[in-house]
Amino acid sequence: VISHYGAPDYFFTEFFRVHAQSHPEKHILRSIDENATGRPIFAQLIGEDITHLTRTATELLRHQVAGIDLNLGCPAPKVYKKNVGGGLLREPAKIDEILGALRGAVPGLFTVKMRIGFDDTVNFDRILELVNAHRVDLLTIHGRTVKEMYRSEVHYDAIARAVTRVRCPVLANGNVLSAPRAAAILGETKAAGVMIGRHAIRNPWIFRQCREQFEGRPLTHVTLADVREYIERLYRATTVPGLPDRLHVNKMKKYLNFVGQSVDPTGAFLHDMRRTESEAALFAVCDRHLLAEPAREFAPEPYPGVIARPNCETPSVLTDGCSLETITA
Repeated sequence: VISHYGAPDYFFTEFFRVHAQSHPEKHILRSIDENATGRPIFAQLIGEDITHLTRTATELLRHQVAGIDLNLGCPAPKVYKKNVGGGLLREPAKIDEILGALRGAVPGLFTVKMRIGFDDTVNFDRILELVNAHRVDLLTIHGRTVKEMYRSEVHYDAIARAVTRVRCPVLANGNVLSAPRAAAILGETKAAGVMIGRHAIRNPWIFRQCREQFEGRPLTHVTLADVREYIERLYRATTVPGLPDRLHVNKMKKYLNFVGQSVDPTGAFLHDMRRTESEAALFAVCDRHLLAEPAREFAPEPYPGVIARPNCETPSVLTDGCSLETITA
């Protein structure tokens, strides 16, 4: 769906969960095997068992992947409590072992995504040294600690420091809200590029707009009518035969939580959308909020105070996870 509006230079899959009983998830494998975008795709792993990480990497290399990516950044408590993702940032020695094993198992491109620390940055420089020692080919850094989740300001100065310390290219990640913001982040960090996650769900035109921004061209103007078409396309693309209507609508809500941040400044679309339970009701809400003024601009950045994931982005709520899988209404 994203590639229809302007694909990025390359994609990273959802993470494959790796443990003793794991096998690569079929729905993620389909995103590799059925990739018709013309853009490379990296297979992302999350885990801490070296034997099974190397086993899984070897298996995934039989598919059409551009390389293997290791997740050292997921901030969901249910993930880091298993000492995977961002949880590993507490153990540089373990990271050393994992990087060494995966580098040995991956003859091609091996990439890493990390945060700047777990609850502080005491291990940051040591992990950057390990990135160099194990000849990582590309490093993506989300400029917050695990405990900061998505609530704090992004520490772009830490990303800038990494750019000067590692030998591989660095991608900056965190609050890449729009094409102008991407350009500002690159100017501040001197990173080689940006990684965009949730804001590409909100605005699938963002990669096209980034290219336009970097090339000095006018940015693609997106209207609410364009967004209505995007939602329709996304709904059809995520249809699963036999899935009850209500469950498909609930799945769509997870995506529309992000889209709604740029629809109206009061959050009225989000309020109404979250209360629908059928396809007809969902699209009635879309028509009411998006087609009443179809030519109105879809805001390039989220409206202030319109929150997609209150359990992740507001400091007053304790939660045990903040992935798309944990969000319904």
